[in-house]
Amino acid sequence: MTPREGGGGGGGGVVGLVAYAALAVVALRVVLSYKSVAHAVRRMWRWADEWAQAYQYYEVPRFGGGGGEGVENPLFRKAAAYVAALPSLEDADAACVLSSACKTNDFSLQLGPGHTAHDAFLGARLAWTNAGPAGDGGGGRERLVLRVRRHDRTRVLRPYLQHVESVADEMELRRRELRLYANTGGDGAPSPKWTSAPFTHPATLETVAMDPELKARVRADLESFLKGRAYYHRLGRAWRRSYLLYGPSGTGKSTFAAAMARFLGYDVYDIDMSRGGCDDLRALLLETTPRSLILVEDLDRYLRGGGDGETSAARTSRMLSFMDGLSSCCGEERVMVFTMSGDKDGVDPAILRPGRLDVHIHFTMCDFEGFKTLASNYLGLKDHKLYPQVEEGFHAAGARLSPAELGEIMLANRGSPSRALRTVINALQHVAPAPAPPQQQPRASSASRPPPRLTARWSGHLDEASAADASAANQSPGGGGGGGFGKDAPMREFKKLYGLIKIRSRKDGGVVPVDDTASANGRGSDVSADKDR
Repeated sequence: MTPREGGGGGGGGVVGLVAYAALAVVALRVVLSYKSVAHAVRRMWRWADEWAQAYQYYEVPRFGGGGGEGVENPLFRKAAAYVAALPSLEDADAACVLSSACKTNDFSLQLGPGHTAHDAFLGARLAWTNAGPAGDGGGGRERLVLRVRRHDRTRVLRPYLQHVESVADEMELRRRELRLYANTGGDGAPSPKWTSAPFTHPATLETVAMDPELKARVRADLESFLKGRAYYHRLGRAWRRSYLLYGPSGTGKSTFAAAMARFLGYDVYDIDMSRGGCDDLRALLLETTPRSLILVEDLDRYLRGGGDGETSAARTSRMLSFMDGLSSCCGEERVMVFTMSGDKDGVDPAILRPGRLDVHIHFTMCDFEGFKTLASNYLGLKDHKLYPQVEEGFHAAGARLSPAELGEIMLANRGSPSRALRTVINALQHVAPAPAPPQQQPRASSASRPPPRLTARWSGHLDEASAADASAANQSPGGGGGGGFGKDAPMREFKKLYGLIKIRSRKDGGVVPVDDTASANGRGSDVSADKDR
C-alpha cells in the first residue's frame, strides 16, 4: 500500500507541473499577443454595439438602374474605388490583393466577398459589405451593400454618397495617364488640330532646384487653386490661374512647368507660336479640355514680331484676347503658363497686369543654395569637404552658372562626386563676373511718373501681381499688398561695396569672407532687394 501511495503522489506532481507549464505558456502567449487580445475585445464590443442598433441597408448593384439591365451602374464603380481606398480595408477580415497592369510594384486592395469595411462621415458610422454574386438569395447579382444607422440615414445618406462620388472622381483623375498635346495646324489646315503623346516628364516640385520658401509658396498657391472652385463661382470669376516664368535660358522654366502639371495632375497643351495655324489663338484655346495646363513659351520673342510682316502691336492685341477674352472663360480649371527668356521690362504692361498674368516667378542663375539642391538630386550629397571652395567660387563669380550647366557637369561626373565638385569649381573660376548693377536714375516727377503697380514679392523670386486680388481669389493671405518687402537701393549698394572691400582686404591672406548679399545679388536685378535681410 505504501509504494502505491508514493507512486500516486509522484504522478500527481507531474500532472501539476504540466498544468503549471501550460498556464505559463498561455500567460506568455497572452502577454506577447496583447494586440490580438485587444483586437478581439474591440470586435466583441463592436458586435454587441451593432446588435443593439437598428440599421438601414442600401444595395448598390453593379448592373441595372436607369440604363437598363445590361448597363453598369456608375455608382457601383465609384463606390468600389472608394472602398478600395479606405484605410479600414487593411483591418478587414479578408481582402483581395491586385497588381496594376500598367505599373510595376503597384498593388491595391479590394474588399473580399462577404466581408465588411467600416467608414465614418459627419459623426456617423457606416459600413460597406461586398455581397458578391449572392446565388439564390441575391439573384446572382454582384453588389455592394451600404449600412447606415437608422437615425442617421436622413442626415448623412445623400451627402455621403456625394462625398463618395467626389472622392472617386478625384482618384480617377489622379490615376489616369497624363497627355502632352502639341498644335500641328498648318497654313492650309481648315482648323487648328492637336496631336498627343503620353506625358512622361519625371520632374516634380520636390526635385526642382528652387529656394525652399519660394517652392512652398508656389505649392500652397496651386493647392489653393485646386480647392477654389466654389469660391471662384461665388465671385463670378473664371476658374483659372496664370503664371509668368521669366529668366535666362537654362534656368529650369520648362522643367518647372512640367513639375506644375504633374503636381496638379493636368494634361499639358504646348502651343508652339512659330507653327502655322496660330493666327486664331482663341480657336486653339476652345479645343483644349478642362483640367489642363496651357503652356506658351518664349512669349517675349513672339510679341516682338517676326519675319512674316506682322507687327508687334497686332501680336500683342491677339495675345491680349487670348489671355482674358470671353473665349478664355470657356472651360474651367485651367492653368496658363507663359515663359520668357528675357526681362519683362520690354513687355507691354497690359500683358503683365493681374488677371492676365497673376503670378510672376523670376528664374535666375544658380547660387550656392540651388547648387546644394542639385548636388543632392544628381550626386546624393548632403555635404562635402569641397563645399567651402564651391561656395567661395559662387560668391566670387556672382552666381553666373545656370542650373542646366551645373546639371550637365554633375551628370557627366556622377560616378565621382569629388571630380564633379572640382569641375564645378574650375567652371566657376572661368566664368565672366556678374555685370555691375546700373546706376540709380533720379526719381521722375509726379507728373510723369507711371501709375504705381501693387506687387508683393515671395522669397525674392516671385512677384504676385495685384496681391490683394490674388489673395482673395485663392483664399490665402498671400503676402502683403503694395510695394513688396525690399529695402532701399542706396543701402543695398553700400552693403555690396562693403563686401568688395572686405574681399580685397583679405585676399592676400588667402581667405575670402562670405558676403551675405552675394547670393541675393546673383538672383536678378528686379528682385535682389527682397533677399537682403
